[in-house]
Amino acid sequence: MTAAQGVLLHPITMGLLQQSFFVLLLLGSCLHPAAAFPKGCYPSEEEGLKTFRCSNAQLTEVPRDIPNDTNKLYLDFNQIPFLPRDAFRDLPLLLELDLSHNAIARIESGAFQGLAEHLHSLDLSSNRLVSISKDAFSNLKAKVNLSNNPWLCDCRLQELIRAVELAADSSGGIVCDSSTQEEHVGKAFLQVIADTDFCNVYKKTTDIAMLVTMFGWFAMVISYLVYYVRQNQEDARRHLEYLKSLPSKQRRSEESSTISTVV
Repeated sequence: MTAAQGVLLHPITMGLLQQSFFVLLLLGSCLHPAAAFPKGCYPSEEEGLKTFRCSNAQLTEVPRDIPNDTNKLYLDFNQIPFLPRDAFRDLPLLLELDLSHNAIARIESGAFQGLAEHLHSLDLSSNRLVSISKDAFSNLKAKVNLSNNPWLCDCRLQELIRAVELAADSSGGIVCDSSTQEEHVGKAFLQVIADTDFCNVYKKTTDIAMLVTMFGWFAMVISYLVYYVRQNQEDARRHLEYLKSLPSKQRRSEESSTISTVV
């Protein structure tokens, strides 16, 4: 190859290298979002709504790289144990959220923060929920499915049920796995609260406990006063007996001193 041919080929080679570099950059930018998704998760479009599915993806936490224009999110059949605060704050357009068949036992207050405006369906069925504060669902307007969880039937659950709107045909699945009253175990919670006001029972129990405590303190004070008076009487009796054993002049002086002290 002559020097002249090398000079001619150099610009062509450089041009090919530049074109290859730009093609690689373009492919990288196209593939990056898909590569960022957790294994088993993928976006799609269903009935004109942007959907993100992570069903049965062996997740142990809520994914972070969910497209923020998602309308329907499926995180069902995973091993997610709890929902932290602001878990879905970057999903302002979310309409449906399916968290069923997980291991969720705890939901922090503010976990659904940012979803109040649009979310209309929340599925928490078939998890490990025992007790949740109603504050976890503060301002949430979605219809909630709470069925098939090992619920503790008490005042807290009663307040929660009154604070949320239950999904249609899901109320019968909210069953007492345990209860403050043993006879309610195994019964549907809505059936139980038709006859029992857990919060009123709790208030009565608390009032009785306060009365018992106050009576106990009062009895202790009275017992102490009785003991104090009897002890003083016993000391006074012993002192008088001692005075009687003294010679008459010294006895009169001591008796006068004792009487003045008693007075």
